[in-house]
Amino acid sequence: MPSEVSVSTGPNPTAGALRHVLGHLLTPLLMCLGMGLAYLGAFHAPQPHDLRVDVVGSGPTTQVLAQTLQDKAAGALDVRTVPDRATAATALARQESYGAYIPGEHPELLVASASSDTSAMAVEKVFTKVAAGQDSPLEVTDLAPTASGDPTGQGVFFLLVAVSIGAYASVAVIGAAGAALPMRLRALLAAGTSLVVSLIGALFAGPVFHLVDHGLAGVWALSWLYAAGILLIGVGLHTYLRRWTTLGVMVLFVMLNFTSSGGIYRPELQPGFFGSLHAFWNGAGLVEGIRSHVYFDGHALGGHVLVLALWFLAGVALVTLAGRTEARRNAVTAKPDDTGREKERPEKDPEGPKGTKEEIEEEMEEAVAV
Repeated sequence: MPSEVSVSTGPNPTAGALRHVLGHLLTPLLMCLGMGLAYLGAFHAPQPHDLRVDVVGSGPTTQVLAQTLQDKAAGALDVRTVPDRATAATALARQESYGAYIPGEHPELLVASASSDTSAMAVEKVFTKVAAGQDSPLEVTDLAPTASGDPTGQGVFFLLVAVSIGAYASVAVIGAAGAALPMRLRALLAAGTSLVVSLIGALFAGPVFHLVDHGLAGVWALSWLYAAGILLIGVGLHTYLRRWTTLGVMVLFVMLNFTSSGGIYRPELQPGFFGSLHAFWNGAGLVEGIRSHVYFDGHALGGHVLVLALWFLAGVALVTLAGRTEARRNAVTAKPDDTGREKERPEKDPEGPKGTKEEIEEEMEEAVAV
């Protein structure tokens, strides 16, 4: 008799592992796509558009120079005339202008590099050519230089990056590993974590790297409000997005946030989409708030604080809504089944209600890795 052939009907472990890997590859691939579109779209070809500059003077010669620059710029510059140096300096201090050219035998250019070093460089490039056409060297006067520890003015942007990473990477830990905790306690953990993150940021800005030479308490307060908003929003989102929370906070607080913050290029040097986000995104609120507080005597600081406060309040509202959603889920699982016995409550599982222990660990590792 022919021997019997044994056929295995059990699951194929190799196929299962392959499906698991392919499923988890989707997140990093989407991150790659999103980061490339965001960063290259925002930074790959900075060009000025409607960049406000002033020409100082009131005579016909000044008017002709301003109009000539406006025509040649073809939309790159927004050239205006102001009557005197004091008016030009006030516009720079209010960040209404990014350069003021004073023509004459010894032409001078006024800039405020603390507002944006890259914008100041773009303006200097334009008026160096103007002065060269008049066979005169250009004297550049910086009315608002940055601190000695931040010569390019971009240290504030990298402070934003550090605080952001500390905040959004903590979301997975609180949301996933702490998922068995009541939402009130998770919200308190988010507030406490944001305090620690902001204190680390203040140490970087002050005694460690000297990015600012005064106003450190204000830098800390702005950083705390910013970090608290991210953490509360992330913890609230975790109730709904679960393992996709990391991708969600990456989109909100990295891809769209860093690129629209104005830390590298202000909106006048970026495509319109990122420039429009700059008006209300939280990263711009932090960067511009610090600049205003440290270098421009608090001018327009209230608006930047309002932006950060609204994001914080959005986080408060989101964790409140998430808490109610979880309460409803708990109530549903607590209803008796057909036998009259109470249904099992997976939310009370010590390994967390959102998935297995392995899934929680994968989510936290994924968040920290990025």
